[in-house]
Amino acid sequence: MKILILGSGVIGTTAAWYLSQAGHEVTVVDRQSGAGMETSFANAGEVSPGYSAPWAGPGVPVKAIKWLLMHHSPLVIQPLMDPSMWRWGLSMLRNCTAARYRVNKARMVRLAEYSRDCLQALRLDTGIAYDERSQGTLQLFRTQAQLDGTASDIEVLNQYGVPYEVLDMDGCVRHEPALQGVRAKFVGGMRLPGDETGDCFLFTLRLAAMAQAHGVQFRQGVQIQALEHAGGDITGVRTDAGLLQADRYVVALGSFSPLLLAPLGLTLPVYPVKGYSLTLPIIDPSGAPESTVMDETHKVAVTRLGDRIRVGGTAELTGYDTSLKPARRRTLDHVVTDLFPRGGDLAQAKFWTGLRPMTPDGTPVIGPTRYTKLWLSTGHGTLGWTMAAGSGRLLADWMGGARPGIDTEGLSLARY
Repeated sequence: MKILILGSGVIGTTAAWYLSQAGHEVTVVDRQSGAGMETSFANAGEVSPGYSAPWAGPGVPVKAIKWLLMHHSPLVIQPLMDPSMWRWGLSMLRNCTAARYRVNKARMVRLAEYSRDCLQALRLDTGIAYDERSQGTLQLFRTQAQLDGTASDIEVLNQYGVPYEVLDMDGCVRHEPALQGVRAKFVGGMRLPGDETGDCFLFTLRLAAMAQAHGVQFRQGVQIQALEHAGGDITGVRTDAGLLQADRYVVALGSFSPLLLAPLGLTLPVYPVKGYSLTLPIIDPSGAPESTVMDETHKVAVTRLGDRIRVGGTAELTGYDTSLKPARRRTLDHVVTDLFPRGGDLAQAKFWTGLRPMTPDGTPVIGPTRYTKLWLSTGHGTLGWTMAAGSGRLLADWMGGARPGIDTEGLSLARY
């Protein structure tokens, strides 16, 4: 088949790779000058299947109020006169039950574990390198209540056979020696040894080059204007470079996907949740993280990427605003200096922001639509890097009529 993929972030690029490997003729279209230039550019760097969980869960509404009142708040909401924001928020609240949390987390872990396996196989098959490390994620708990609250997550981890370790302070320091000097600031943690880290942008850039070498065409700098449709199906994509046509179309435009689909009568409950990151050079390797440390209080991840530290986190509901807010930087500054004061040079840090495409239940939207030629792979939220390889492989098998490697239940737009 001739397949047109809209979006050259990590999701669109991995889809292009796997679809081309399956023998399809693939073209990728994106407004940016190169692959991975938006949300994939400077994310937290985590490949964290064990940490995959929906934001909507029991007690989250109460926690959200507390977060909003914190000095270094992990959550910022600027109410807008935007009906889609309110619909998304109400839908998220409806998912804040124990029953929905278990269902949603199980779906997410299923895809994320599969994706990690696909990424490892891709690395083995191609030799692709992207400052990767395979040393797990450490969730760091500053309070006993956080440590005690892991029971529901552990239940799902046990269900899917995901390895984990609950650690005391000594155990945390054993895996992350740089925490020795700040051990009074936490009570324990949970380690997910199957998790990995890596530079998502570097991966996307190199995979795009490999895909091009295998015949994939990347048309960068092309503005996508609308999906043309007639007779109950898609007839082409209108762009500033003319009408582009194919046998199948894949929308992988992250937070911008709902805007493209709305004129077709398709309601995609994806909303942008703005995140921020800092990238700073390591000046003392012994004072830097070995892998990823997730500060559960501030919801900020501190990750080692080669000779750099990436600090990523915060959630800001401000629509499609991509301005850099100094207050958000202060939160990231605080976490990295509080936990790893000797590790990196904050004076040389690069500050960045991106829009995460979030669904109200946490699970991405992958699969067919009521338009036969139109498929989706979007809504991965904070886990696009974690779920990218699996999403691409799953989509290629599903579109090509092969049996997918995992159960596709609850992944498509049909669940809404």
